[in-house]
Amino acid sequence: MKVAAIQMISGPEAAPNLATAGRLIADAAAAGAKLVALPEYFPLIGADDAARLAVREKEGDGPIQAFLAEAAKRHGVWLVGGSIPLFAENPQKLRNACLVFDGSGRQAACYDKIHLFGFRKDGEVYDEAATIEAGDRVVAFDCPFGRIGLAICYDLRFPELFRALGDVDLLVIPAAFTETTGRAHWELLLRARAVENQCYVLAAAQGGRHPTGRLTYGNSMIIDPWGDIVARMDKGEGVVTAELDPARIAEVRSSLPALMHRKL
Repeated sequence: MKVAAIQMISGPEAAPNLATAGRLIADAAAAGAKLVALPEYFPLIGADDAARLAVREKEGDGPIQAFLAEAAKRHGVWLVGGSIPLFAENPQKLRNACLVFDGSGRQAACYDKIHLFGFRKDGEVYDEAATIEAGDRVVAFDCPFGRIGLAICYDLRFPELFRALGDVDLLVIPAAFTETTGRAHWELLLRARAVENQCYVLAAAQGGRHPTGRLTYGNSMIIDPWGDIVARMDKGEGVVTAELDPARIAEVRSSLPALMHRKL
């Protein structure tokens, strides 16, 4: 099976971002991808709190979700919709949600980001908990290509989340890592999650200087169960593709049965 990670440099307005996402989804499908993943915050990034709250949707209803469902159906792909803002129980906050649509356009899964990014260094400050309501459950789903686990960006730093998913064939991780934290830890953590869980990892990132000045690390990549990077791009917009081989998963797990050796 061929899969694709889409990398974007989203701006603060939804319409042009959806147009870019639509073009890149079409490119991925034309390249033969059957599962396509968008990055975190693909509909908008760098907007102020009020703008993000203004585009929240109810799960199952809204123009961004309609876009994702239509794109999945038109191209006949499983589409992991990066993350979008959904209404939260707290009316002053949003859920940072990753929705998955199958090839018929039906919603197949929804994961709300559990771990909320907080960072403060040299004037660079992030506090997602101020505007985002954290999720409280892990999500994996089955598709014709195997069992897929979901996580979003900062979740990558918490290996217990991935253990809680159980045995999966692929981890899909939409992200918008900052340049600072990405340069230090992005590749290291992605490869560790692939090695620990002996599965493929597909990471779709924001990658470049955004219209508001924010700088994201990019480096969308696909990693095999041994921790080898099989496809990657640096900065900019584009599509990264690779073939997933179930025999590769079986080979790694057979030669080094670490998942069977767990004690805790």
